[in-house]
Amino acid sequence: MAIFLRRRLSNNHLSRCLILAISASILILIALISLLASTPIDNNNTHHHHPQHNSVILHDNNEIQDDAADVFRVPIGGRSSGRGDLWGSSLSKFYYGCSDASKMFTNAEVNTVANRYLMITASGGLNQQRTGITDAVVAARILNATLVVPKLDEKSFWKDSSNFSEIFNVDWFISFLSNDVKIIKQLLQKGGKIMSPRRMRVPRKCTPRCYKNRVLPVLLKKHAVHLTKFDYRLANKLDKDLQKLRCRVNYHALKFTDPILEMGKELVRRMRMRSRHFIALHLRFEPDMLAFSGCYYGGGEKERRELGAIRRRWKTLHSNNPDKERRHGRCPLTPGEVGLMLRALGFGSDVHIYVASGEVYGGEETLEPLKVLFPNFHSKDTIASREELAPFSLFSSRMAALDFIVCDESDVFVTNNNGNMARILAGRRRYFGHKRTIRPNAKKLYSLFLNRTQMNWEAFASKVRAHQRGFMGEPNEVRPGRGEFHENPSTCICENSEAKAKKDSGHQSQTKISQQNGSKDTGESNDDQFNDDEPDWPDTDYPENQDGTLEKDLTNVTDLDYDEFQKYEEQPELEELLSD
Repeated sequence: MAIFLRRRLSNNHLSRCLILAISASILILIALISLLASTPIDNNNTHHHHPQHNSVILHDNNEIQDDAADVFRVPIGGRSSGRGDLWGSSLSKFYYGCSDASKMFTNAEVNTVANRYLMITASGGLNQQRTGITDAVVAARILNATLVVPKLDEKSFWKDSSNFSEIFNVDWFISFLSNDVKIIKQLLQKGGKIMSPRRMRVPRKCTPRCYKNRVLPVLLKKHAVHLTKFDYRLANKLDKDLQKLRCRVNYHALKFTDPILEMGKELVRRMRMRSRHFIALHLRFEPDMLAFSGCYYGGGEKERRELGAIRRRWKTLHSNNPDKERRHGRCPLTPGEVGLMLRALGFGSDVHIYVASGEVYGGEETLEPLKVLFPNFHSKDTIASREELAPFSLFSSRMAALDFIVCDESDVFVTNNNGNMARILAGRRRYFGHKRTIRPNAKKLYSLFLNRTQMNWEAFASKVRAHQRGFMGEPNEVRPGRGEFHENPSTCICENSEAKAKKDSGHQSQTKISQQNGSKDTGESNDDQFNDDEPDWPDTDYPENQDGTLEKDLTNVTDLDYDEFQKYEEQPELEELLSD
């Protein structure tokens, strides 16, 4: 009996222990499930793409996978060289550049009044100076004056001592425009003495009436006027013949010197040797651009400290909300985001890319996602030797001119900002046959990149293509009068009525693009109108690093209106930083 009781008690004890163990296991399991279910996902941290973080990983299964989610797999394979729609528009053959003067536009000999001389100093870097030179010719025409070959600013942060004739073919410039404006190389002497021009400045976007009211009285009295800080000092809104003169200057009269042209053409030839088609990308992801825009790319305190230090150099800039800047499309895409956009548009890993850029913030780590997507990655430094580049390397404008030529000759030009180089090239490519020019719709793409791991690749790519409609360099995607004239020279683009007639049993004679859009062609551009989805970018081209240090590359803001900050003129450091 005692033995039976001991066995029964022992069995009961074992049963209770077993029940307790099972119960404890169940409780632990429930707790783990609850913990996993309640763990929050930090979407902000997941979706930030910044120079310090490589957001894509190359796998052996021929895919690129975003490390934030398994569902978002980016195909690395695929060839795109044979797809014609990627490399050009089927509508481009219906349009061509037309900038000949009308019969009402009098010859320079008739238009020029004796003893009136206009001098200008073009500000900024190569492309900003180009706009100044173009507008100076038109200003001289308005004033019935003889233009002295423009001077180039040598005192800004660019520290480029090149004069006009070292960058542009001065004899061609003078001869090509001889019917439009009289141009001389040097100011004539008066009575054996060098004439002393009156130095003055005109407001930004000064109209023809503005020039006649402000400059002409001084010109009549002093006979020679020197306009300083000459950039964007002429209004967008001009009559048709003056707009066409702008085009003749910009697209025909301004030719680079033979050494620059020859080296630029050689770079293009070497890109063509590598592939039938190639993309030129103006990346514009340098520290100064990021700092000026006030954008943040998730690089933590280090990024805030570095870019904040650069930003403080512009004492007139106010603090801003980085997230708001990105939401409004005012921030350049990261190199990785540019790569994703191009892949979504259909460009495969076989595509060769030429990158025009200064020193990228974050260096190779920032570039790695783009290079993984597009391993055929080139620049002038990789396809030309140091010896070949030596005649240009100490001069930022000459180095920028080489990139300009390659970008202009590329099958597709991709711009990651809307600064001077992007605008000039976009307009030039429209004028010469609407070559494909892609501008990221940064405002729409921002939210898409932010939430991309919540969709599969097919859905993401479809949305990218939808958002990029109107940003692919197609004819008529920008209405006449919208944007900067140098970017959208609609007055100087005509429709090929014969080719158009073959397509749609034409019923039009040769018309302007504005007529096709149903608007009257007045030959005028409307000031300060932009595509609704396009932000007003800071007008900043990248400088070349002249001596191997990054410090000189950090201060190239070029679109701040000097007149707005004229009260700071006594601060030489700010004067250099503005460089407008």
